[in-house]
Amino acid sequence: MNIKYLPINPKLFIQNRERFAKEMKPNTIAIFYSNDMMPRAGDQFFPFRQNSDFFYLSGIDQEESVLVLYPDCVKQGFKELLMVRKTNEHIAIWEGHKYTKEEAKETSGIEKVLWVEDMDVVLNEMILLADGIYLNINENDRFVTDVITRERRMALQIQQRYPAHTLFRAQPIMKKLRMITSPLEIEVIQKACDITEKAFKRVLKTVKPGIWEYEVEAEIMYEFLKNRATGHAYSPIIASGNNANVLHYNQNNLECKSGDLLLLDFGAEYANYAADLTRTIPVNGKFTNRQRAVYDAVLRVMKAAKKLLIPGSNLVDYQKEVGNHMEQELLTLGLITEQDIKNQDPDWPAYKKYFMHGTSHHLGLDVHDLMDRYATFQRGMVFTVEPGIYIPEEGFGIRLENDVWIQENGVLDLMSNIPLEADEIEDWMNS
Repeated sequence: MNIKYLPINPKLFIQNRERFAKEMKPNTIAIFYSNDMMPRAGDQFFPFRQNSDFFYLSGIDQEESVLVLYPDCVKQGFKELLMVRKTNEHIAIWEGHKYTKEEAKETSGIEKVLWVEDMDVVLNEMILLADGIYLNINENDRFVTDVITRERRMALQIQQRYPAHTLFRAQPIMKKLRMITSPLEIEVIQKACDITEKAFKRVLKTVKPGIWEYEVEAEIMYEFLKNRATGHAYSPIIASGNNANVLHYNQNNLECKSGDLLLLDFGAEYANYAADLTRTIPVNGKFTNRQRAVYDAVLRVMKAAKKLLIPGSNLVDYQKEVGNHMEQELLTLGLITEQDIKNQDPDWPAYKKYFMHGTSHHLGLDVHDLMDRYATFQRGMVFTVEPGIYIPEEGFGIRLENDVWIQENGVLDLMSNIPLEADEIEDWMNS
């Protein structure tokens, strides 16, 4: 239980389990596994990061843990069950403290806590009482890997051991639930955003011509750790000059020069929840006229996009409408012409030459959170809003990004306190 963040209200995890249980078919059991410790090299492991679905339902942030949900279980006291790793003196000395049963109960709100070494016997009895089994396999539609996860290994074992049981996919339920963010979750995401704000304001005071991209990254990391973040929610992009035109640039190893812009895309992870911020700032504290014109164009598209994130719309229509706004801005900037638009491929509009990625994605326990990209927008969804204009021939790219929570009539901006207007950026850098 080696965690930096402060305890999370267990009501969050209790509510999440209740919501999942309501979606389960009668007399079925759902089994969720923690992540593996991932080998790094020799006898070393990468820092442990909990499986997002497992954390969402339990709040348990430790390896070798199992969660079982069986709302219709006839055996008293077994409607939900948590199993955690049994510790001993050797583990305590070499690895540190692990959850006691009482701590696991307090963290998760689950009454029945057993040691994971008893899993086979207990789980066998419960599965034999059930008619069907929910298994949870990563179904993020943009993710493909050859790595066999603990979830997949255990799912294969269950398939072999219980071939007569009906199997169900847990992920469609998880997508439905995780797309709607509760007020208790927003409290945690807001904390991640607030830490990210502190880091950005530190950067605004630090960046000067001659600083190196990795030095900027170090300033961010300092502020993250100082404020109990577990680290970066994703690999940070610290991209000066033309590096900003590489969308996933993260070498962060070049010098920031006077006259260049510096694109910063980073976010704190707090209690496994992500923040996702992008800002673009002038290295010397002053935008040129051209940089300012492009900056303000991106900002106008961002503001327009925020107004389009309303219940009832969807990602396809939303992106089309944002594209219309971007098209007009690029015309005004002289980057595309009316002829370009007239001759464009409908599947790859003219504006895509300078703005080639989507404007928004879901955010939560993962920076690209579990989502049904064809679902309509609903109140409670958290989205990023991140338009950009990338001009390699002029040596710079500009992207801006905030995280917002959809309400009944518009959005609540979770990053409204983070400097965004060009004048604001310059004032911070020069004060």
